[in-house]
Amino acid sequence: MSVRARLRRWLPHPVLSLALILAWVALQNEFAAAHWLMGAIVGVVIPRLLRPFWPDPPPVRSWRAALAYAAVVLWDIAKANVQVAGWVLLRRPETLRSSWLVVPLELRVPEAITLLAGTITMTPGTVSCDLAADGSALLVHCLHTEDAAATVAEIKARYEARLMRMFGEDES
Repeated sequence: MSVRARLRRWLPHPVLSLALILAWVALQNEFAAAHWLMGAIVGVVIPRLLRPFWPDPPPVRSWRAALAYAAVVLWDIAKANVQVAGWVLLRRPETLRSSWLVVPLELRVPEAITLLAGTITMTPGTVSCDLAADGSALLVHCLHTEDAAATVAEIKARYEARLMRMFGEDES
């Protein structure tokens, strides 16, 4: 058995393992060796337990695009927090124009669609509510939007296009 195969057996999803270790240590609020050890145990055990339900790693084609996507999402979450706080604190409720949006999807990779839905939900002021049975559209609720078509176009340009590059779907 090759070293790579042995490593894959112990760490079937190394990025998930690293994320779990870092999350564990961050949640402990102390950088003691015992916390790092327990984080390492959690980071090895959980991905191994989940391996039957997630047989292959997600098909990320561009890690550079993934990092850029993460930066855009973090910026948008911070910006939306301020924006939603302003709406809640400074506007009268009847002036908010909440709306249901149907976002047609070009994405076909299930992990990419899940990431898009999660991104929309994590961004304050929007929530993903439903996915069409054939995966062709996402139903999104917006707390406030002046122009529904522009909001859909922004979701597609800011998130879906980047996810398509990240998962290699824009090459066809």
